[in-house]
Amino acid sequence: MAGPDDVPFVVLRPGVGDWKILAAVSAGGVLGGTARYGVEQIVPVRADGFPWGTFTVNVVGAFVLGFVLVLSFEPRPDRRYLRPFVAIGFLGSFTTFSTWMLQVYELADAGRVGLAAGYLGASLVAGLVVTGLGLVLGRALLRRRSPGGDPV
Repeated sequence: MAGPDDVPFVVLRPGVGDWKILAAVSAGGVLGGTARYGVEQIVPVRADGFPWGTFTVNVVGAFVLGFVLVLSFEPRPDRRYLRPFVAIGFLGSFTTFSTWMLQVYELADAGRVGLAAGYLGASLVAGLVVTGLGLVLGRALLRRRSPGGDPV
């Protein structure tokens, strides 16, 4: 039976070392927010069009999250900060649920109900598909790296 120390999620507890996890989350957040801003500058959102920038960052983020989660399940000292840095910090600020919902609302409010529904559905389906793909690829990578090719 798994104990509290076997839980793969980062839980901050009072004591020594918490600042390192907070630093990993913060550093990831700065980089993720900067990357998101860069994508939005390259692919600006038009009021009457499909929000490709947000769609792209959310789909890429879903894939990376699936991939990184698999890699961070294996408890290893060199991966202690992987989940807080990438999953919480970087991807937390790179991807955006709130902007996605606001854009769906704005499209529908502008009378583009079909486009709003398509954006909503495409984002959900693409996100689920690429998260699964990230999980599968992450597991395949771990199998290749483990002795004897056994699943990790």
